[in-house]
Amino acid sequence: MRVGFPRPEGAEGFVSDVVCMLGHRPELFGQPFSEALQQVMRGPSAWSVAERELFAAFVSSLNQCPF
Repeated sequence: MRVGFPRPEGAEGFVSDVVCMLGHRPELFGQPFSEALQQVMRGPSAWSVAERELFAAFVSSLNQCPF
């Protein structure tokens, strides 16, 4: 049995799990998580943004998480 919380609907009737997670505990996953994610994915790095996105997609696939 999967327990969850109400899912908001987007303009097209779909909201990703990431968006739901950000709204679940905004004090943890809202602004603090979003800022950390932007720093990791878009901040200074030896890897390009495209490489970082590819790494994220690969790790998600290893975790059997549709990305």
